[in-house]
Amino acid sequence: MAAVPFAAHANVKGTHVNQFVFCLRRQGRASVRSFLTAMLLFSVTLFSNGAHASGTLTISGTPASTIKAGTSYSFTPTVKDSLTGRTLKFNIVYKPSWATFSATTGKLSGTPTAANVGKYSNIGIAVNDGINAAVLSSFSITVQSSSGTTTPPPPTSGITISGTPASTASVGSAYSFTPTVKDSLTGRTLAFNIVQKPSWATFSSTTGKLSGTPTSANVGKYSNIGIAVNDGINAAVLSSFSITVQASGGTSSTVKISGTPATSVVAGSAYKFQPTATDSAGKTVSFSVQNKPAWATFSIATGLLSGTPSTSQTGNYGNIIVSASDGQSSSSLAPFSVAVTSSTPPASTGSATLYWTDPTHNTDGTALTNFAGIRIYYGTSSASLNHVVQIPGATATNYTVANLAAGTWYFGATAYNTVGAESGLSKVGSKTIQ
Repeated sequence: MAAVPFAAHANVKGTHVNQFVFCLRRQGRASVRSFLTAMLLFSVTLFSNGAHASGTLTISGTPASTIKAGTSYSFTPTVKDSLTGRTLKFNIVYKPSWATFSATTGKLSGTPTAANVGKYSNIGIAVNDGINAAVLSSFSITVQSSSGTTTPPPPTSGITISGTPASTASVGSAYSFTPTVKDSLTGRTLAFNIVQKPSWATFSSTTGKLSGTPTSANVGKYSNIGIAVNDGINAAVLSSFSITVQASGGTSSTVKISGTPATSVVAGSAYKFQPTATDSAGKTVSFSVQNKPAWATFSIATGLLSGTPSTSQTGNYGNIIVSASDGQSSSSLAPFSVAVTSSTPPASTGSATLYWTDPTHNTDGTALTNFAGIRIYYGTSSASLNHVVQIPGATATNYTVANLAAGTWYFGATAYNTVGAESGLSKVGSKTIQ
């Protein structure tokens, strides 16, 4: 089988090339999720019995690794393309703030000042001709003072946030937690952000204080609360925590949920799963669901998950979680998947195997700690990628899309994190299977 790599870039549509880079963009609460933004390097290889476009594209060059402040810097890579007449496009990651970059020639140039002294690492330049792509080995540029000495770069760490918030709160009693922050850069203004703030609490963006007095209507568990702080240069994130609001006196109950959901359904057939939940105190239980398939409906009163997927909704729907709660205690079933299969599978003449490297850092350089998985979208029309495969977790590095009938198939991908933020769709690549 022939290997056909292709490239894409976030939220941009067009022709396909060999490799691509796309960014996990901020979704929803953009102002409080800036530290969630991540860069995902994603390589795709399509395997089939059909023919594919060929050609060789290379990029080379040795950029200067040092430059003195006040001196002009310039580097233009050398590109060779066996497909004549193609228009070349260049991209760059981690461009130095003092430099400019040409998307048509790949030229990186600029004149750093004394304020730019330091090391600029992991600079990467890529080129594509609309079919193939090539990436130059990443490099660094160290800006030296005008005297020729190398001044260490500005500190990239030195801010910490700590503290142990109380895990329980009682109805009618005040709750308060303020994290402790230490910053090696004195005089910096601190800004705090929070995710999953309890509805009964208030939060200070200047001190990081989380406080409030829950009422009886707030009894329950509030999970995955996260507090972050930044000083404009560095950032730190407190380990996520939960707060359980108890009724007056601290009484508690136990909720149990059980059931074995079917893991497959034929398109056009009805799917139904009804969990069973009990409460030790005899309280009324309500249900919730995460990652519900688009073709299904869900009852918060009974926990019934049901629906009839159409032939355009074939694919695997993963990481579905059904939970039950009495407002104070909760319990969840183990995550499960439902595979929707075609009633008349088309003759398959090819498959597509996709490989990827999970993102590890945010675009601001901090570690990415809540990456949740990849979603692959595909279909026979670039305007309607109506098949989806969700690959949860950070352990999988590849997935094979099988049973592809003869014709042209289009592929795109997104990344998502544990708080539900999903990147924009990558540039769509296509493959004709004959």
